Order: sequence, then structure tokens, then C-alpha cells
Amino acid sequence: MKTILYIIQKEFKQIFRNKGMLPIIFVLPLLQLVILSNAATFEVKNIKFGYIDIDHTSTSRALVEKFNASTYFNVLIDFPSEEIASSAMLKGEVDVLLHIPQYFERDLQKEKHNNLGVTINAIDGAAAGVENVYVTQIIQRFNQNIKVDLLQASGQNVQPIAIETIPLFWYNKTLNYKTFMVPGILVLLVTMITLFLSGMNIVREKEIGTLEQINVTPINKSQFIIGKLFPFWVIGIGLLTVGLILAKVIFNVPMIGSLPLMYLYTSIYILVVLGIGLFISNFTDTQQQAMFIAWFFTVIFILMSGLFTPIESMPKWAQTVTEFNPIKYFVEIMRMVMLKGSSFTDILPQLLKTLLYALIMNGLAVWSYKKTN
Repeated sequence: MKTILYIIQKEFKQIFRNKGMLPIIFVLPLLQLVILSNAATFEVKNIKFGYIDIDHTSTSRALVEKFNASTYFNVLIDFPSEEIASSAMLKGEVDVLLHIPQYFERDLQKEKHNNLGVTINAIDGAAAGVENVYVTQIIQRFNQNIKVDLLQASGQNVQPIAIETIPLFWYNKTLNYKTFMVPGILVLLVTMITLFLSGMNIVREKEIGTLEQINVTPINKSQFIIGKLFPFWVIGIGLLTVGLILAKVIFNVPMIGSLPLMYLYTSIYILVVLGIGLFISNFTDTQQQAMFIAWFFTVIFILMSGLFTPIESMPKWAQTVTEFNPIKYFVEIMRMVMLKGSSFTDILPQLLKTLLYALIMNGLAVWSYKKTN
């Protein structure tokens, strides 16, 4: 134990002596949390809206005003022709085009129905789908109002049947996307920092030759690995603490669940990451090699973790692969505990899988580490 404490003391001194590593550990993650949490959003707002009003009546103007009153649309211009409108969409100046045909008001009054043309830029299919829902909802509400006006104009007192829905939003009452993204971004930062530092630190010992000096000492393999990786375990817990403080102070993310439960799971998860970092370092000779290999696997883990895209939307084979993705479990746990207030029993399946993952990865890392005299 005394030997391990000396190694840990030596590692902390080495970390804080490296002036270039300190900003990477403490400054960059905090900046990334603040910036990414504001930038990583799938909310569709400020939709560039254009329209072609051939009718030029009070009814057509009322319809356009409905879009102008919406917080999601920026009504830009009334295009005089279809050609000019199409050219604007081709240049990316417009996202949604509404075509109001001639005799729109007259046909509504006489025939009691009419058609509208809507053109949506669907290069981004997800955004186009959301924009289509917004447009449909506005037109449906306008359609209900126009029905009442037409019935009153014809002298009929029949009230149209309307079904009112009252939604109840759980866990995120304000529908703030940051509430959903901040826990995931925090997982991303804890993972990347601990993985890169643990992998590159041991490889750095190889490059400067100190690893050979340590190998000829009486220090056994377990003492060396524990002493080497423990400081990064402490740094990971520290990053989580600072990240949780920023999430509450800056983004006002609710923390309904138990903080000790969150720290318990994080302490096990960091062991998984440290085991992966040590395993990578055992098969690399330079810091560049370790960084590129770690980045390769990190990108795959992040994209398939459900952080940015729902796992349920992935193909079946991809959903099966994600069962071996440790980041997936950490993202789930953070959102479950912070936003839902999940208990130990609720997260027990993910915790057991993560614990098994930690045992396997650290076992492989220790087995692959060769201490030769």
C-alpha cells in the first residue's frame, strides 16, 4: 500500500507539472460543456418561410399572418412568381414555400374546400419532417377557424365538434432541449478526458524511457497499474462534480435523483474507461497512435450511444451492437437519475453490465501488460 501511495503521489506531481496538460484537463472540458450544450440541439426554429399569394384576399393574408405569428417561422417575402421562389429555395434562402392559389377565398365560400401547395427543403429529412408538422398544425387551426366563419356567414348556428387535448409533460415540463442534452454531453466529456489521459500517459512513459526504469524496480504489476490509473479516476470524479455544478447553475438542469447513486455508477464506469485506455496503451508505442486508436473507438461509441440519435431508430443489428457500448449505459443512467429520479433498483441492470465490463476490460489490460526485467 505504501508503494502505491508513492506512485500516486508521483503521478499527481507529474500531471500538475505538465503545464500543457492542465488546460486540457480542467479548462477545455468546461468550455466544451457550455458550448456543446447550447449548440447540440435538434430543435427546429427560425424556419425561413416564403409564400406565393396569387389570391391577394383577406383570407389569404390571414393565413400568412398565422405563420407570421408563430415563433418557429421567419416570414421573409411574398414571391411574385413560382420561378423566383424555386430559385430562392435552390440557393438555400428559403426552407418552406406556401403556394396560395387564385380564387382561394372564393372557392372556400362556394365549394367549402380548397387546396394549398407546400414545398419543403428536405435535404435534412428530420428537419423537413418537423417543419411539415408545424405547417400542418397551423393550417389545421386556420381551417377550424374558417369553418366557424363560413357557418356563421351562411346563417347556420351549428358549432363544429372539436376535441381538445391537454398534454402533460413529465420529467421536462418546459420542453427545454438542454435538459435532455446536458447530461449526455457531461458523459461525453468525462469519457473522452479519462480515456485519452490514461492511454497517453502510459505511452508517454514508453517514449521518454521511464517505463523501462520502472520495470526493473521491485514494483509489481498491480501496484504500478493502480498507482498509474488512480489519479485519472480522481480527475474523472472531479470533472463530473464540476460538470454537475455547471449543469445546475448555468442550465438549471433538474437533479431529482440521488447524487451518491450517480457517483457510485460513475466510479464503476470510469474503471471501464481506464481499463480501455490501459489496454490501448499496451499495444501502442507513441502518444499519436494511442490518441488515434482511442478516438476511433470513442467516435463509434458516441454515435451508437443514443446521445444524439435514438437507439430505437437504429437497425436491429445496430441495437444489438450497442449492448456492448459502455457509453450507452452511462447516458441512460445520467438521464434516469437526474431527470426521472430513478433508484438503485431501477439502474441495477445497467450497473451490473457496467461492472462486468469493468472486470473484463481491466482483466484484459492487466493480462496484456508485460513487465519484463
